[in-house]
Amino acid sequence: MNQERIYTVLREPHISEKVSVLGDLANQYAFKVAPDATRAEVREAVEAIFKVSVTKVTTANVKGKVKRNARGITRKKNWKKAYVTVVEGQEIDFMVTE
Repeated sequence: MNQERIYTVLREPHISEKVSVLGDLANQYAFKVAPDATRAEVREAVEAIFKVSVTKVTTANVKGKVKRNARGITRKKNWKKAYVTVVEGQEIDFMVTE
């Protein structure tokens, strides 16, 4: 995979209460990824950017919520989420800048 694709696969880290618990218990992290990204691409991107070893990647397509307001009904965009399990003893620090 080329360098440009590596940086377009991962969109942003997905931080929620559920993901925080998974990080503590199972050493898992979640990312918002490109809708056309495969598990192999996500694995390669995480290993290249964060310099950790990935043991498992699972993905989920998240449907956008329907919102109602005074002007009618709108819908949020669909997006893809990837759960990444890292080798025990390693961790991903989102605050590190190079």
